[in-house]
Amino acid sequence: MRALRWVLLGLVLLLGWLQYRLWFGIGSVGEVATLEAQVEHQRRENGGLRERNAALAAEVRDLKEGVAAVEERARSELGMIKPGEVFYRVVEDPAQRNAPAAVPDGAASSEEKDAREPD
Repeated sequence: MRALRWVLLGLVLLLGWLQYRLWFGIGSVGEVATLEAQVEHQRRENGGLRERNAALAAEVRDLKEGVAAVEERARSELGMIKPGEVFYRVVEDPAQRNAPAAVPDGAASSEEKDAREPD
């Protein structure tokens, strides 16, 4: 009977020690959850970088193979034009850009009509 108590006490202590390691020791449940979150974050970041790399590879391929991409870059970034082309630049007046649009006399809004008519 006495031996059974010692075995039972040993098993309870073993269970307690295993539970402690499971929840607080090296490789515990909390640590595993943290590592899984880090892995998921890294996977998302890697996916974004893969997309960026694919876009850059496509742009490099287009620049190596096609003339259209080089021409587009030259036009937009360097302001180049083809021989025989005429370049027109439309510049807006800054005062007109900030002013509200004028409404013709016959097309006054209902609020303006109400303001002009006496009650």
